[in-house]
Amino acid sequence: MNRIEARFYRIPLLLLLSFAALFIHGYHPFSEDAEIYLPGVEKILNPKLFPVDQVFFQSHASMTLFPNFVAWFVRITHLPLDVTLFLGYIAATFLLLAACWELAALCFPSTRARWAAVLMIAALLTIPVAGTALYIMDPYLNPRNIAAFACVFAVARAVESKYVRAFLWIVFAGIVHPLMWTYTFSFWLLLFVMKKYEERSGRSSGKPAMTAASLALLWLPLAPHTGAAYDEAAKLHAYHYIQNWAWYEWLGALAPIVIFWWFARIARSRGWSVAERLSQAFIIYDAIYFISALVVDLPARFESLARLQPLRSLHLLYIVMLLMMGGMLGEFVLKNRAWRWLALFLPISAGMMFAQRQLYPDSARVEWPGAPPKNPWAQAFVWIRQNTPTDAVFTIDPKYMVIRGEDETGFRCLAERSRLADAIKDNGVVSMFPLIADRWWAEVQAQTPWKDLQLANFEKLKQEYGANWTVLQQPGVPGLDDCPYQNSTVKVCKIP
Repeated sequence: MNRIEARFYRIPLLLLLSFAALFIHGYHPFSEDAEIYLPGVEKILNPKLFPVDQVFFQSHASMTLFPNFVAWFVRITHLPLDVTLFLGYIAATFLLLAACWELAALCFPSTRARWAAVLMIAALLTIPVAGTALYIMDPYLNPRNIAAFACVFAVARAVESKYVRAFLWIVFAGIVHPLMWTYTFSFWLLLFVMKKYEERSGRSSGKPAMTAASLALLWLPLAPHTGAAYDEAAKLHAYHYIQNWAWYEWLGALAPIVIFWWFARIARSRGWSVAERLSQAFIIYDAIYFISALVVDLPARFESLARLQPLRSLHLLYIVMLLMMGGMLGEFVLKNRAWRWLALFLPISAGMMFAQRQLYPDSARVEWPGAPPKNPWAQAFVWIRQNTPTDAVFTIDPKYMVIRGEDETGFRCLAERSRLADAIKDNGVVSMFPLIADRWWAEVQAQTPWKDLQLANFEKLKQEYGANWTVLQQPGVPGLDDCPYQNSTVKVCKIP
């Protein structure tokens, strides 16, 4: 079978696998970090939206072209935004699997090992990455998902020593995500330095690691001054600080060193030079970033630099580690026995389906474009989008996204209305942009404790911050009786 014929068969299989991954991991287009990224798209499409507190999403939007790309696609195709997001998610999944296939093809000579590697990634797309609060791929479209496939393509080109192509993929990742590209760039640099030392000495020494480590720590003196409001935001993002990680999260960061050492030994015995070189590089890469995380976290002087999250470097490492794990299993264990493939991947897929159901218990597994939401909070948010003025300003429980049954559905991105700052997603923005911390903290405090707020408190929120609507859990608040929408869980009320 020639290369063109192989690609002809591979593309539909990867596309089929992308839809299988959709049903395994679910699709929730307005959940979690969509609350940060999608309002930037909606603001471009309708500049009248979000007259209040747009700084809490524009801070991220100004550092990526993701909102511009999505808005541009909506305008040229005239497709609804929800359809565009769905197509983008499927495309990102397909391209990640395609990139993994290309990297697996460089690591393993057999077709079975390559497919096992790709299947492992597809089955574990939403597995947590140590203590970083990241998945391999989120169940909705965001810049991280796009950067992920670009970074894997970059690694594939780098191990082929096609450094210009690798750099172009890194540039693409950089224009869609302001942080994730840096880890791939450092890995690209590490591979380049290792190769140069190997060419000079015939074998790698410890110098490449020391060189890369020095480069990774150059920015330490840039630690900015932060205040009390920022410290409050930091407390709510404990995963930025490795000293707050549980023992099993530390294990998730350090165990890959041993795993890649084992992979390198197997690859050397088989003559798989690319797999061996990748494994050796990731041992150094993991060690450098783990030490960097300790340096920015433990001394108080550098504490604020923890927001750069050095251990998010594990995202790329986990993709390659799982890919190589799948390839090794395919080559040495699964082989050509169909029952072994089923015995491995069916339980993994079922386990991931169960885990995702626990995260989104009150939402449909796949929230199809145009389908009415199942979740009562989402139903209220859709009503707000369709029935309230564009310039309406809402107040809502600052911790609404972690209320049981809310399923982390974003208010701004689904309702397309302004709201005062919350303690969950806006707090994440503040952790990256300390200059808006005081504003965030003042608004959160004005809405706290939420359950104790009475009519007079809501009137004060209207007077001080312009909040003229609110979303309340049933049975509501005495005196807030003008509630044109309610369901079994929440009610939407005007503030007099």
